[in-house]
Amino acid sequence: MKKTVVYVITLFLSVNGICFAGNTKKEDKTMKNQKIVQTAGRDSLGQFAPEFAHFNDDILFGENWNNKDLALKTRCLITVIALMAQGITDSSLKYHLQNAKNNGITKEEISAAITHTAFYAGWPKAWATFNLAKEVWNDNTGASTEKEKYSQTIMFPIGEPNTAYAKYFVGKSYLAPVSTKQVKIFNVTFEPNCRNNWHIHHAKSGGGQMLIAIGGRGYYQEWGKEPIEMNPGDVINIPANVKHWHGSAPNSWFSHLAVEIDGTETSTEWLEKVTDKEYNKLK
Repeated sequence: MKKTVVYVITLFLSVNGICFAGNTKKEDKTMKNQKIVQTAGRDSLGQFAPEFAHFNDDILFGENWNNKDLALKTRCLITVIALMAQGITDSSLKYHLQNAKNNGITKEEISAAITHTAFYAGWPKAWATFNLAKEVWNDNTGASTEKEKYSQTIMFPIGEPNTAYAKYFVGKSYLAPVSTKQVKIFNVTFEPNCRNNWHIHHAKSGGGQMLIAIGGRGYYQEWGKEPIEMNPGDVINIPANVKHWHGSAPNSWFSHLAVEIDGTETSTEWLEKVTDKEYNKLK
């Protein structure tokens, strides 16, 4: 067990400098016989740090990456996981994600690898890595509709048309249950120019709702107050008994998680529509 741990740590340390790499030139198109030739060290640091450039180009890539004891595909995956584990989630990680894809790592494989590593390296690091991986493996050419294209940009499913509440919305929305036990959470997606009516979450005590934006751009507004723009990562806490509405920004899709807050004697009162005059003031 001790030897295994030392081996893994050694692998992590050996790829620590990879974030400085530039373009990797491939002399052979086939993965099996591919030889890696790296010049980024000398191109960027040859005059300033020639010894480091030598280690980067000749040792790290020239010898380590061309060692045949590990397949190139495996080395690519180890590199991605090592950078993720260290919290290096900048352009260097995106470069190595692209390198992994180029060398045969599928979307399913990278997703499984990031998910597995998240339990050991940390959930926020996984989120950051997934956001980069989605850009690398995202292929909108197979998406035939705007809905399909948008669905590829968010983590949660869009779900089915929100027909049960359609009469309380202007425009089309979709609903996907994320959790129906303990805490109820739903992903609500609004097509461009879609919003729900003014409404109130009543409660004798507790109650209310939390909105967590996860995609696109939208708005939230309480009665008598200015609208609040919502972008991915924004959180809105809606107290009970407060009149409000929420929906997409004009010409933009929007998704948020709706978290129902427990309370006593809770109910939702649906009120008048948000008029076109009010809505069209938004940007």
